[in-house]
Amino acid sequence: MHIYFSGIGGAGIGPLAQIARQAGYDVSGSDQQASQYIDYLSKHGIKNVHIGQSAEAIAEVHAKQPIDWFVYSSSIPQDHPELVFCRDRGVKTSKRDELLNKIIEDKDLKLIAVAGTHGKTTTTAMVIWLFKQLGLPVSYSVGAKLSFGDMGHFEPDSQYFVYEADEFDRNFLAFEPAVSLITGVSWDHHEIFPTRDDYRAAFCDFIGQSQQTFLWQEDADYLELEPADNRTVLSVEDNREVISIKGFYNRLDARLAVEAVRWITDAQPAELIKHINAFPSLSRRMEELVPGLFTDYAHTPEKIRGAMSAAQEVANEAGRRLVVVYEPLTNRRQHHMLDDYKDVFEGAAKLYWLPSYLAREDSSQRVIPPSELISHLDDPSIAEPMKRDAELKAVIQKHLDDGDMVVGMAGGGGNSLDDWLRSEFT
Repeated sequence: MHIYFSGIGGAGIGPLAQIARQAGYDVSGSDQQASQYIDYLSKHGIKNVHIGQSAEAIAEVHAKQPIDWFVYSSSIPQDHPELVFCRDRGVKTSKRDELLNKIIEDKDLKLIAVAGTHGKTTTTAMVIWLFKQLGLPVSYSVGAKLSFGDMGHFEPDSQYFVYEADEFDRNFLAFEPAVSLITGVSWDHHEIFPTRDDYRAAFCDFIGQSQQTFLWQEDADYLELEPADNRTVLSVEDNREVISIKGFYNRLDARLAVEAVRWITDAQPAELIKHINAFPSLSRRMEELVPGLFTDYAHTPEKIRGAMSAAQEVANEAGRRLVVVYEPLTNRRQHHMLDDYKDVFEGAAKLYWLPSYLAREDSSQRVIPPSELISHLDDPSIAEPMKRDAELKAVIQKHLDDGDMVVGMAGGGGNSLDDWLRSEFT
């Protein structure tokens, strides 16, 4: 079967393309722009990728080898030229969930799904790490580069498939996990979930579709869940084991992963704690690019708090001042987050605030400038609007020369602050 992946450079589609190739399918794809991840896919055997998306380009691919299944990203519109081309020719089209469900069913795998507004990438990676350290074969898909494996992997001998289940576009509701982990719930993706109740209802539905769920008491209360035998509810105050990795929220993610893997495998707690304390960092999760300069995917209040917790521990240990460069992800999200920033950057000696990274925007919405977003902080005096340019590069370099710790926090994919920091400093 020949499967064509539209948006193959994305964190959701790309790993699935790797999995499909390893599971024995012929794989090709396209994206709007080149990226480091597309280079990564090429090095891992997926070379038939076209940059630029048009009916003419996909027609050439289809002429050489007929496409049997067109898998597309949630971000592409219904009038997208590739999607229209395939529909007009009777090619099967779907989003990624239908293909993944087919692979799980055909290979007789049990799904371990990790969902949540924040922390799901790290927690997914931690579950994968624990399986690997226990010597258990595992298939998986995760939205970040791993130092200990590919972003997507199919293992023929595995019994479990570990999946980062994204709530965007209600993707996670397509699955019925054997085990689900809920890493934290707070309202997000407002264009999909217009109200907090819509968002909460989706997570309740997801938990209802899961055979066994692990979550925090705070989230169970937020979702107004009744006690149930097939739910393990953890308390933040119940710190029975010593998890020593950096960052308060990272330690919470680690505890969730340990409890779930312990239940699945019957592994001894001491062994799991030993392994989780050796967990390596992920790409864009407090990743050190050069000495003193870090990058993190933090772009919502909860993610920022998590990144700040880890960054402060690292900075305090090294006796450095903490400096943050922040690029918000999407203007539409900022309209809902104005009053959520307040104290999230508490502990930063200096904050440089960049214009929002724009993607899938509502053209009718006013673009909120950095100065207005800064005004909603409890202490606006620490922050300064800036742009990604030579001046910012010089400012960052001065901080590094002075011995400060600088953390770039940004969502976004290609051409984000993360890409800019890599190109300018590495």
